[in-house]
Amino acid sequence: MRNIKYPDKMEGVYAITDTGTKAKTFVLWREVLMAYVAPVIMAGIGGLITGSKDLQIAALTTIGGTSAIVALILGLWLERRGIHNQWLIGVNHLVVMVVFTLIGAAIGIFAAWMTTFLMGVFGPFNHFVWLNRVWIDFPLSAVIASAMITWRWRMNLKKIFHSKENRR
Repeated sequence: MRNIKYPDKMEGVYAITDTGTKAKTFVLWREVLMAYVAPVIMAGIGGLITGSKDLQIAALTTIGGTSAIVALILGLWLERRGIHNQWLIGVNHLVVMVVFTLIGAAIGIFAAWMTTFLMGVFGPFNHFVWLNRVWIDFPLSAVIASAMITWRWRMNLKKIFHSKENRR
């Protein structure tokens, strides 16, 4: 058998799992839940105030669903790969959030385009009211979710690094 010792990538500055602090860690399922609930509540309130049944239904489906999916995908990437990217750690907090928000907007626009394209290819689904809403719902939800997840992940990272520096 080979006895090759690989360097530990989670050693030193990059250690997130064993912090020894009382700071709350980034828990993905809570973040995804909040990414779903927050836009649903806000859009639902907007739908109640304006009396728009379409907005109330979209709040539970396209708005909340898109936010949750984007939050899950981005959160998984940040947990697994984000810590290994130096520019995410070294660059200003606001710059990181803006970059990921723009990426989220692009993903939302692409998802809206794919949805309308596929609905046009597989049949005349033009009578679906929600199909007209995806051009607003998908990009806006993706922007909100990516901004929320990135901001909270980076704040958690900042707390952990700050507590590690204080222990030294």
